[in-house]
Amino acid sequence: MNQDISMELIEKSILATMLKENYLITDSLIGETHFTTLVHRNIYNSMRHLASQGKSCDYITLLTTREPEELGGANYLKDLTNYHNPTMFDQYAATLLENWREGEKRNILFAAQAENWPIADIQKALAEIEDINTESEIPFIQYLASIGELPYEVPSEPNGIYTGINDFDLMTDGLQEGELIIIAARPSMGKTDTFNHIALNVGLSGYFPIIFSLEMPKKTLTKRLIAALGNFNRNAIRNPYKYFSEPQKEKWLPTITELSQANIEIDDRPGITTAQIRAKARKWIKEKSHLKPVILIDYLQIIKGEEKAGRNQTQITGQISADLKNIAREFNCPVVCLSQLSRDVEKRNDKRPMMSDLRDSGSIEQDADVIAFLYRDEYYNKESDSKDIMEIIIAKQRNGQTGPISVIYKKETGKILNIDWDSQRSATPG
Repeated sequence: MNQDISMELIEKSILATMLKENYLITDSLIGETHFTTLVHRNIYNSMRHLASQGKSCDYITLLTTREPEELGGANYLKDLTNYHNPTMFDQYAATLLENWREGEKRNILFAAQAENWPIADIQKALAEIEDINTESEIPFIQYLASIGELPYEVPSEPNGIYTGINDFDLMTDGLQEGELIIIAARPSMGKTDTFNHIALNVGLSGYFPIIFSLEMPKKTLTKRLIAALGNFNRNAIRNPYKYFSEPQKEKWLPTITELSQANIEIDDRPGITTAQIRAKARKWIKEKSHLKPVILIDYLQIIKGEEKAGRNQTQITGQISADLKNIAREFNCPVVCLSQLSRDVEKRNDKRPMMSDLRDSGSIEQDADVIAFLYRDEYYNKESDSKDIMEIIIAKQRNGQTGPISVIYKKETGKILNIDWDSQRSATPG
């Protein structure tokens, strides 16, 4: 009985969320037969009918499609809206599909026993249940035919999304759709500024940076974005009235205007889950469907994991990294996520990070398509001749080469410059 009640609430939440977020009616893999009650099936079918005609769907328009009692009545539909929960939609949808699959499996096994099916028929029927409602793909031979002329075709656009870090883009061909990119470092190495540089560059290049800043509030992160874009000293930006020169004050509004053109959205809720990240990203991607998204997360270890009995932190972190990879594939966009490194780095003479330094690594190394470490020698060695130099060490690249590259990093502004040509420009703040 408890299971029945639980599924009823799950179905109500799914339908209510579809009523609020109409695109989910057609975007999800849910079908009529997955619902356990006739009323919910009728509601879903009415939603599909309205969506197919391009009409808005809410509890009022639903009442125009059938007799009210077939939909549970006007009061039932109105009450249904109280169960709206976009954060849990994916989890509830997965539960609904799994519940349906388990029921179908029981039906198959019952029929197989009653009718004495051959083992091969049972296995085929069970396999079809597992495969149903997955996205279809074109036959492999047809795909091969479609790329036969690829070497002779002029690309219409770059293969990847360029970060503006020239040597990184040269090695990786930019950020790739569906890939998880991990940028890891010890504190004060420049993780957030590298993160901001990527967000600014992809945003001003016409893409859609979706930032999840779990550690830094939006106000602080925005000031750091302005400082990097406008080349303002970060200490001065705390009180621009007092510390800005007149030319800097005149530069302030143009910088804000330029930043407003970067299409950036920021969610600064602390301790959110991967389900919440997925739900918010889906909402924003739907709102700006004309732009290709890039999801950026700061940082992995403070994403709230699902705690279960017997699971340690490494296992929880591993599940989070797997979820992030799934998000990249689901939205077919790059996911760039910062990560902390363990203190083991500090114990070595050569403090350049290694793969084993990934904190609570779990399956991070397995899930990530690209792993890059940041290192600044002057942080550890005040006499270093590598002043203002940041090394970006590409330690893993699933589809390309690895190795170190170097950029100029101006900590006072958070600005990152390419050594080859950006460094020829003035790097003086203001």
